[in-house]
Amino acid sequence: MTTTADTTTRVALVKLIDVGKRYGAVIALHDINLEVSAGEVTCVLGDNGAGKSTLIKIIAGLHQPSTGTYEVDGTPVHFSSPREALERGIATVYQDLAVVALMPVWRNFFLGNEVGKGARMDIPGMKKMCKDELLAMGIDLRDVEQPIGTLSGGERQCVAISRAVHFGAKVLILDEPTAALGVKQSGVVLKYIIQARERGLGVIFITHNPHHAYPVGDRFLLLNRGASIGYYEKDQVTRDELTGLMAGGTELEQLSHELESAGGAAAEIGRSLEEDVTELGISHDTPGSDAAAAKTATRQEGPPSP
Repeated sequence: MTTTADTTTRVALVKLIDVGKRYGAVIALHDINLEVSAGEVTCVLGDNGAGKSTLIKIIAGLHQPSTGTYEVDGTPVHFSSPREALERGIATVYQDLAVVALMPVWRNFFLGNEVGKGARMDIPGMKKMCKDELLAMGIDLRDVEQPIGTLSGGERQCVAISRAVHFGAKVLILDEPTAALGVKQSGVVLKYIIQARERGLGVIFITHNPHHAYPVGDRFLLLNRGASIGYYEKDQVTRDELTGLMAGGTELEQLSHELESAGGAAAEIGRSLEEDVTELGISHDTPGSDAAAAKTATRQEGPPSP
């Protein structure tokens, strides 16, 4: 496991320092610190509206930050388009995958980046390259001629990941790749995330599921309403603590009290919710919660400033 001390001796592939984003009077992100190194997975966790999409758009070059510094390989950058970010090796795989369901796998693999042979496309060459790249990621398809729409959701995600790696990605941003998948297919995607890490890529894994993030993650950034509520190395936080932080102890406690005060069936649900809060260890009344809060406060400093 890489420690914070190690990160000061090398240059991160991508680094955000006190980054914020405003849309008029709306503050979408506030003072976000993030670091992505080669051969590591950085997980960004948060519920809907936490600011994950805004963060993706900034790193991918779609939007520029309103405040703070965005560095690639130690150099401040100001991308004006995703194409510029891609040229620097930053590739994004969005939830919709940007694939054409009726086209063959190989055609989707090279869509927009076709390989020519004289005046024509090198179809045999592209098929072989597609097959070889998928095999290198551990994906053995029966036939790259089959329409990509016939693949499972996990397989389509893996094709998109392989495509990004083939075209020179050094940093891979994955936008909720397991959100619409079942348990087995989610496991398939997590396996290919690990393979991408082992090939030396820096991976940014956007998710709202700590049970998917913790097994593959090396660092964890938790967002809530555009602000960081924690930035951790893996050895600084357990899966249960990560789950508790994601659940939002204060909000759950308030909700349970409101339901209990309503009486009847709602009160029963409220008491059950309060038990869940206590079980997760995020209740303010739970013994040791002050110590846990102090521990959390020390973790929220983020990566060291240059």
